[in-house]
Amino acid sequence: MSVLIEIKKVTRIYRDTGGNPVYALKEVNLAIEEGEFISIIGPSGCGKTTLLRLIAGLDRPEEGSLFVDRQEIREPSYERGYIFQQPALLPWATVYDNVAVGLKARKIFLENKKKVQEFINMIGLEGFERAYPHELSGGMAQRVAIIRSLINEPKVLLLDEPLGALDAFKRIELQEQLMAIWKKTGATMVMVTHDVDEAIALSGRIVIMTPRPGRIIHIVTVDLKEGRNRNNDDFIALRKKILEALHLVISRPQPEYTI
Repeated sequence: MSVLIEIKKVTRIYRDTGGNPVYALKEVNLAIEEGEFISIIGPSGCGKTTLLRLIAGLDRPEEGSLFVDRQEIREPSYERGYIFQQPALLPWATVYDNVAVGLKARKIFLENKKKVQEFINMIGLEGFERAYPHELSGGMAQRVAIIRSLINEPKVLLLDEPLGALDAFKRIELQEQLMAIWKKTGATMVMVTHDVDEAIALSGRIVIMTPRPGRIIHIVTVDLKEGRNRNNDDFIALRKKILEALHLVISRPQPEYTI
């Protein structure tokens, strides 16, 4: 596989209420290969979502550069889909029209009309084409949000805690469906999560970040010989390893940065 996303020495600075500089990210470097499923974990406020927004082109770094397919990221693009924690569906539009909205905006709906139904069928929502968002469960709505981005065939799908609002049973069910969608489409997926089990169940690699200023301190390769059953010994051992790394990261003081 070839490298699709390159993040080179990226620093992002915000200002607090007093106008003082706050480093959200400091000199972050990461290379993500085409077709990978990567999860980013770390304590709250470590810059996980900031990094995702930078890849999406929704934000810009003070220092460093980000590239997708060797093209520098300067603005949002349909080639980088973004899934939020809440589905953010158009409340006045049906499931069918929500899925089709990107195709219509790009004026390529007519030649891709068949894909809308194919994607709805893929997530098991045939029969709900005319349903409105308020008529769907949280899990159903999030499935619609995922295929709404995927139907545009993005090179990258960015997922910002997409399953965080679901109960435990629905969350596991949608994790399995997300894995099936990833295998079917081959899209490169980058997911922010606080759930270590979720990261292990879905990812090929897990990126662990430090508290602010956010840096990448560990990258764990998920290599489970017994499969991704959460009760298997190798799954439990990897979970312990990641939790120990997170505990070490959180308990270790981070250097302060000022301009």
